[in-house]
Amino acid sequence: MEHNGIALLIDADNCPASKITDILDELSKYGVINIRRAYGDWKSQNLNGWAEILHDHAIQPIQQFAYTKGKNATDSAIIIDAMDLLHGQKLSAFGIASSDSDFTPLAMRLRAAGHKVFGFGEKKTPPPFVNACTKFLFLESLGQPTTTETPVTTPTPTQRKSTNELRCDTRLVNALRNAVTAISDEEGWAALASVGHHINKGWPAFDQRNYGYSKLGDLVIASELFELRRDNHNHMQLRSTGKKSQKPKPTEKSTQ
Repeated sequence: MEHNGIALLIDADNCPASKITDILDELSKYGVINIRRAYGDWKSQNLNGWAEILHDHAIQPIQQFAYTKGKNATDSAIIIDAMDLLHGQKLSAFGIASSDSDFTPLAMRLRAAGHKVFGFGEKKTPPPFVNACTKFLFLESLGQPTTTETPVTTPTPTQRKSTNELRCDTRLVNALRNAVTAISDEEGWAALASVGHHINKGWPAFDQRNYGYSKLGDLVIASELFELRRDNHNHMQLRSTGKKSQKPKPTEKSTQ
């Protein structure tokens, strides 16, 4: 489902410049990114890697001076701008690129107003911010690893999990099985796409790429937790093992 009119707000202090292309590619799946802004103190040497990227992707740099040492003025500027956009622009979704938990109340407020919130951050992002978003994607799982970023800010690429590792992940297993149970038909079959949507409703950070798989179907196959089949439209369906439908036993005729 597309969400036309998306504002992407980037905390340049807490988001590696090397991942912006991946963030834009991912967010573009949901609609048009009309507003693109990156916030930070652009006089700081820590943001030197951003200059060329800002021009290449038409991202507007927003200067934010550090008025007080130890206080993050960038976060405040993003929050203020987000609220201005909420009431002054016809937007249906926001993208927030940061690993900072300070944006948790903002994400909750935007969702309360009926907007989708797509979060982008590293795996160190605190759970409250992750869970406050409609969908949260970890930067380590997006795109290909790069060697142009400094070692401090380069996310480590996600390695593909083995079948045993997937089956030992209690949260993953429970999420998959509960989703299948919730949306399955009378015979226990559930559409793969619907399973993914159902999981994301309660687990914003769920994404098969976090486990090293490009497609949800590949992860499900590797887990070896379900029976699989294709419907008439070649869409994958799955059913929990041991849930095979049983035909009713014929009524025994009484012998007299």
